[in-house]
Amino acid sequence: MTIKTARTSRFAAIETLSRLQRTRYPVKPLFENVAEECNLLGSERGLARNLVWGVLRRREYLDLLLNKLCNRPIDKLDTFVYSALSVGLYQLFCLDRIPESAAVNETVNALKVAGLKKHLHGFVNGVLRASIRQQDDLPRPDTPDATGQPLLNHPAWLTQRWENRFGRQEMARICAVNNCEPQLVLRVNSSRISRQQLIADLKKLGIAAFPGTFAPDSLVLPDYQGAITSLPGYAHGYFQVQDEAAQLASLLLGPFTPNSSYLDACAGLGGKTSHIMQLTAEYASNIVAVEPEPQRQRLLQENIDRLFPEGKLTICKTSLQDYCRISRLQFAGVLVDAPCSGTGVTGRHPDIRWNRNEEELPRYQFNQLDILHHASELVAPLGILVYATCSLEIEENQEVIEKFLTTHTNFSSTDCSSYLPEDAASCIDGKFFCPHPTESIDGFFAARLQRNS
Repeated sequence: MTIKTARTSRFAAIETLSRLQRTRYPVKPLFENVAEECNLLGSERGLARNLVWGVLRRREYLDLLLNKLCNRPIDKLDTFVYSALSVGLYQLFCLDRIPESAAVNETVNALKVAGLKKHLHGFVNGVLRASIRQQDDLPRPDTPDATGQPLLNHPAWLTQRWENRFGRQEMARICAVNNCEPQLVLRVNSSRISRQQLIADLKKLGIAAFPGTFAPDSLVLPDYQGAITSLPGYAHGYFQVQDEAAQLASLLLGPFTPNSSYLDACAGLGGKTSHIMQLTAEYASNIVAVEPEPQRQRLLQENIDRLFPEGKLTICKTSLQDYCRISRLQFAGVLVDAPCSGTGVTGRHPDIRWNRNEEELPRYQFNQLDILHHASELVAPLGILVYATCSLEIEENQEVIEKFLTTHTNFSSTDCSSYLPEDAASCIDGKFFCPHPTESIDGFFAARLQRNS
């Protein structure tokens, strides 16, 4: 067997987790690179992804097991060995469809493929087999800790912050939601197909789908595990993957008016850009998206070509700061989906909880205020400026708005509830749109600001 064919889903999961531990890069591109290197397809790729995301959602529990089973401190373990033990234990204690022999043998084989020394193969094999023998005496994933509280599987600095702000019960609820696999949510491209018709098309293929809870074009697929590109209507641009919170944020730019200009100041892959195009499809609007990073520019263009092949979008391949210096346009609406810590979406991106630290929050705020300042210069009189993050942290949300309004007295905050569906009323706190994570929606923050005449 060659090394390439030996690189199974377990090897890919372990290698991804090892690279994550060494680099703190986002897990998704790390996984995509490893899966491509290992030539993983179909179910093998799906299993590898489930193992990586599952280990990250259960890290505290798996570390608890390792501390009971290992005769050496786990922070002294080789990164590949630590990741291998985590993947092996996750299969043995958190999954119920993988035979014990496969979990152990495939994990040990991954060490052989990686070229680790033989004594490490025996060490990993011994720990995993000991866990099987001792499983009746070891805690299960839902076993409370020594104080009777559930394991949170989040870093202490983050849970302490949430407990201080939201209370112990709400903090524990947020952690529990983050530790579950999130549901798949689509935004139906209502300019091309109705939500009812897409539901019917999915039902014909045996794919369950139902309307979302909050956003008018949202569609939830609770059981779908396949590739997004395999869903009916993908190639025709009938939908975009997008959580309900992100869908609602774009609505805050309204009311939309004919022949007006709108700017997505931090376009990324174009989820909100395409939604703005959808919301203004009947208004002959001028839409501009700013995105400086070449890879994101390419994916943004691909998304727009799929969703709106005849639509008109200007992509400015530069930073927002540079765009401000060269632009003569003023916009009726500017959306700032600011780079942030992402603590509101750690359910979808479980690496975030382990990759962030509290000391980074002031740096995020500094950059967010700079972006918001430059975006404000592009807003026309009486125009709308929407500031959004997928963070739960006050430094990135309410404090940013307070500091911005202190230095930009030509803007005032408006009530978000007037521009969102009644079903989203539970997501409003004061004037802000700021849902906590639930089974139905990501954690999010948005403020709607208006420029004075």
